[in-house]
Amino acid sequence: MAEVTDHEELIAHLRGIRKIVINTDYGGFGLSHQAQQRYLELAGIEYTLAEQLDRDSQIKYGHMIMINGTVFSEDNISRDDPALISVVQELKEKANGKYSKLKIVSIPANVKWQIENYDGKEWVAEEHRTWS
Repeated sequence: MAEVTDHEELIAHLRGIRKIVINTDYGGFGLSHQAQQRYLELAGIEYTLAEQLDRDSQIKYGHMIMINGTVFSEDNISRDDPALISVVQELKEKANGKYSKLKIVSIPANVKWQIENYDGKEWVAEEHRTWS
């Protein structure tokens, strides 16, 4: 597959296309440690690395990523964040977290959307009204 160029990104934007990152595997959205750091770099957010509290966690998960003294969580990233889109395009499968398989979905820009899931496997759905 050909690399996406800035020109192609501009054309998609002008056509009214929005890109959204979803997880296509059971287990839930997550970014690899490398992808989390790359996201923060692209987003211009300063962070530090801190040792995990125990040796097993340090070996399994690497250093904790800290922002202003708080552990960073990718759960707070908007799924249409341009920096997140860039990370997934750049790192491909290396962006995947422990239980995720990330994919970029394109939808019309004027659609109000939400992410829905079943056991962590996600899809993009158009928002609609419901009453109980």
